[in-house]
Amino acid sequence: MTGPAWAASLATLGAALAALGLAACGGADLRLPPINPRCPALAAAVDTVTFHGDRARTGWNPSEDVLTPASVSSGSFGWLWDSEPLDRAWINGLGYAPHIYASPLYVDGVTLSGGVNDGITASVVVVATSNAWVYAVNACDPGPAGGDIPAGVVLWRTRLGTPVVVARLDGGVPLGVLGTPFIDRAASPPRIYVASASAERGWQVHALGLADGAALPGWPITIDDAALGRLNRNGPSTFRGAAEMSQRGALNLSPDGNTLYVPFGSYDDGGPGWLVAVDTRAARILSAFSGAPSSAPTANGGIWGPGGPAVDGDGHVFATTGNSPDGSASAPGVWGNSLLRWGPDLVLDGTYTPFNYCQLDAADIDLGGASPLLVPDAGETDATATRLVAFGSKQGNVYLVDRDRLPGRTDARPACSDDAGADGSLLPPGPQPQFDAAGPLNVFGPYTDSYGNADYGKMRSTPAFFREASGARDLFVTGATKAGPSSPVSVPPGLVRLRIASPAGEAPYLAIDAADEATTFVNPGSPVVTGASGEGALVWVLDENAARSASLLDARTPRPILYAVDAATLRPVWQSPPAILDTGGKYATPAVAHGFVFVGTDRVQAFGLRS
Repeated sequence: MTGPAWAASLATLGAALAALGLAACGGADLRLPPINPRCPALAAAVDTVTFHGDRARTGWNPSEDVLTPASVSSGSFGWLWDSEPLDRAWINGLGYAPHIYASPLYVDGVTLSGGVNDGITASVVVVATSNAWVYAVNACDPGPAGGDIPAGVVLWRTRLGTPVVVARLDGGVPLGVLGTPFIDRAASPPRIYVASASAERGWQVHALGLADGAALPGWPITIDDAALGRLNRNGPSTFRGAAEMSQRGALNLSPDGNTLYVPFGSYDDGGPGWLVAVDTRAARILSAFSGAPSSAPTANGGIWGPGGPAVDGDGHVFATTGNSPDGSASAPGVWGNSLLRWGPDLVLDGTYTPFNYCQLDAADIDLGGASPLLVPDAGETDATATRLVAFGSKQGNVYLVDRDRLPGRTDARPACSDDAGADGSLLPPGPQPQFDAAGPLNVFGPYTDSYGNADYGKMRSTPAFFREASGARDLFVTGATKAGPSSPVSVPPGLVRLRIASPAGEAPYLAIDAADEATTFVNPGSPVVTGASGEGALVWVLDENAARSASLLDARTPRPILYAVDAATLRPVWQSPPAILDTGGKYATPAVAHGFVFVGTDRVQAFGLRS
């Protein structure tokens, strides 16, 4: 078959596949022309201004009522539009494609200023790339009254500098922006806080106007060793150069908007981690805390998980840390493999460290990739009710801790232990299979504490919270169960629903409620839950579909897959077809609002109901 007949046949096949939200395997995607959806009439804004939607990192959007298991599985859900491919970075004559590691953010009702769109009000997707650019992309057509701007159009773009090429970053991806920004709509003017590395100035924190992307007066500020050394509350220590320090964790903001928190880890365990507090009123560094008081070129308490720190309504800051493999164990001020709690000015006031942290340090199995979630309360009126924080680990354990009564000291980690029953988290009742005794809950197995290969890691994601119609509290967790104790091969389950059990008069604990035994995730990001309590909720998961060690610059590396899973049954109701998503960054998370799902890859890609 040749000529017009072949073209007609191809078009017919493409239309049939795209009508089902599908694309052909291999080669170019076969899709219908993009949809230009009109923005819905809004009773209220539904904003995603930070990673997982809020300062507590709950990951639940209860207002989504368009996307349900029935509507998404109906055959009308699929790809809507792509933005243009975002800007390449040109470094020493080589062009680098962009990668979006930071989660897309979404805001309704942004009144633009400057340029051809001056005065137009739009719904906006904000993304930042590894190439050190920040963009506002039109989410949907506002209609004649709003300017009739097609969905997917870049409304403004801002370059933050020349990114630094880091050979250790996923095959040589340039290092510009990796961490998810924070949008403060309450500030005047509304603004985007974003951290970026550049060859010219190292690490900087920027404040950009939401309306136009322009730098605000007094910004950016530089983060370097000279600036942090005199403000470090756990020193002396060393903040290493931009090519060695990773700002992968999402930024967070205090409830009053006055303090911005910026976390750092390091590549290849190259130095201590940091948490930096920035005074947003004066555009200056307020305080800092190093993962260990050390200048040695080794890992010590990096805060590198994509979720970054969580902040509660009282202004307390919570973060999990990476390993401290230098044998320092319970040395003063060494905070690897721990959950840390600070006051607003980064004075450490609470800690938790797992019983087996020495083994975790030695094998590079750490808590740092699974950022904490502050669990909403159960509606108790008793002032003594337990307030909880949950997080996971590369070991596949998920921990539940009383966040007001953290069991550790504030000067040093406890002595190492082999007694799982002595762990200071809230333990499930009865023996755990991996210990034949009490101990933390292992969700993604098989349990082991003796491996050291990055591809053996089982969980690098933040849980998502959901409240059922009965009032029961659930956590959805993503990971990669392995075929064996030291195996890189992933097997089901990759998505598990945990129930927070709260027996009368007893401490709460976690229990496995259900697991998806059919779907294999290779390297999933943090889940997002949409829908109100009761039936009709969905869990959205973006799986990188490639091993932790895979290069993102290798054309043979598989592309990511987006999944929609029925929250009640844990049955997948839809998944994106091969090759429809372009390559982005690892451990990414979608944004969902008003029936649209936005994914950041090398561009913004939108999914929704086509009819």
